[in-house]
Amino acid sequence: MAAHAKTKIFYISLGFWLIIGVESFDAWSNHRLTVQTGGSVIIPCHYDKKYTQQKKYWFSEIDKTYRNTSEENLSIIDHPDQNLFTVSMRNLENEDTGLYYCVVDTEGNLASTYVVYLKVQSAPDVSVVSSSVSGHEGGDISVQCLYSPRYQDKLKQWCRYKDQSCYTVGRTDTSQNSSVQISDDDGGRSFTVLTTGLRLTDSGWYFCSVGDLQVPVQLTVTEPKRGKITNQFSHGDTLNFIKSNIFLFLFKHLQLFRQLHHLTLR
Repeated sequence: MAAHAKTKIFYISLGFWLIIGVESFDAWSNHRLTVQTGGSVIIPCHYDKKYTQQKKYWFSEIDKTYRNTSEENLSIIDHPDQNLFTVSMRNLENEDTGLYYCVVDTEGNLASTYVVYLKVQSAPDVSVVSSSVSGHEGGDISVQCLYSPRYQDKLKQWCRYKDQSCYTVGRTDTSQNSSVQISDDDGGRSFTVLTTGLRLTDSGWYFCSVGDLQVPVQLTVTEPKRGKITNQFSHGDTLNFIKSNIFLFLFKHLQLFRQLHHLTLR
């Protein structure tokens, strides 16, 4: 199918989606992400589990086309076990700034599940030190979110994409066993998210949010590694252990021999 024909279908379906609300994520359906020039970003696109077998697309408002296969600077990977697909964009330039859509083929109709405005800047207004962090169950992780001076007085939050929950600077929130604390460093123009008592269910996608800008962060929690059983005996200890057991073995059999010999003499 030609690209312009696909675009017509997309706009018709998008209009239909706006009317009936198919796969709408409310306020979270629109995001503004910032990325550094020449950098990369991974965008998570969630969808309803009933669409795990359907085709997924990444639509660009810039060139009016959408894609579902990987290219030189673009990777689209479906994760049906997580009910999401990820879009990786690399070597971004200023001309890549624009509107993008996560699109799912809902049995013949194309529905947008996520709309993002991507802003490519030489010095991003919002960024993170690391876009992928990992920790062990029961452990701790920290994420540092950076912001420019003009965003210093904006609302700062750490938000989970899956359930749309947000944690705000200055508050400590506890959910079952894990605790999330956010501290703001005005002078350093950054805020730090500290999560303690990690659970496996904490794994997923999050956003550093400052004002109307966000940066995605992937958190992976794994089971703690079991320590290897170490040999607590030295070579000398091992020899002594063997000698002691041989002596005990001989002593017991000698006692048994004496008892039998005594019975024979009777």
